[in-house]
Amino acid sequence: MKNIRITVEYDGTSFAGWQRQSGRIVTVQGVIEAALGRILQEEITLAAAGRTDKGVHAKAQVANFFSASPLEPSRIVHSLNSLLPDTVRVSNPVEVPSDFHARHSAREREYRYFLLEEPSAIYGRFAGCSFGKPDLAVMQQIAASLVGVHDFSAFAKEDRDNPGRICSVSACEWSRYEQFLVLRISANRFLRSMVRYLVDAMISAGKGELSREEFSRLLDAGVLTSSLKPALPNGLFLWKVTY
Repeated sequence: MKNIRITVEYDGTSFAGWQRQSGRIVTVQGVIEAALGRILQEEITLAAAGRTDKGVHAKAQVANFFSASPLEPSRIVHSLNSLLPDTVRVSNPVEVPSDFHARHSAREREYRYFLLEEPSAIYGRFAGCSFGKPDLAVMQQIAASLVGVHDFSAFAKEDRDNPGRICSVSACEWSRYEQFLVLRISANRFLRSMVRYLVDAMISAGKGELSREEFSRLLDAGVLTSSLKPALPNGLFLWKVTY
């Protein structure tokens, strides 16, 4: 039995997230497992580094699966890409030790959020929108304050499968890249919709609707309030996973 690790790039626009769901709902995990099943004539279950939400993209999601097939990993991936939709590409197949797990073995994940100040018919598929020009310096101050170990309950949806709420953030910063404002955030783990809630709060702060003190109080209180909504999913990318 071989344990095979792959890297997955996908445009999440037309998918109901990464995680397989019951019924006829189309997910990234679901389409890859179905294609692998056809190729290998086995029931395949993928483990992944992160379970991205509906509409969220990935530049380098990492997944692994076990197979008894004698096919070389490179042949498997070649066949896999011929069956997958154009919005999903698999690369970097490699056989790894049996104890490797894409989620549990990961040391750090990096997400990036791309933000436009005004709507765009061309770039809007891969960027959120602030509908106005926020103060980047204010957003950067709040981002910097998140580096360290915090309870992020105030910026995440409930997740019964992942009850822990403490995350260790190693980097968090905004920068400008061409027409985009880009948030780069790295941590040992992320809660459900955490980055999108943080982006919404930082946009509000940048537009003068939320002070730094109010943001700090939200973080300390640890309670998700109705005043925060997750930023649009189309701006978010799972960018890199470190092992």
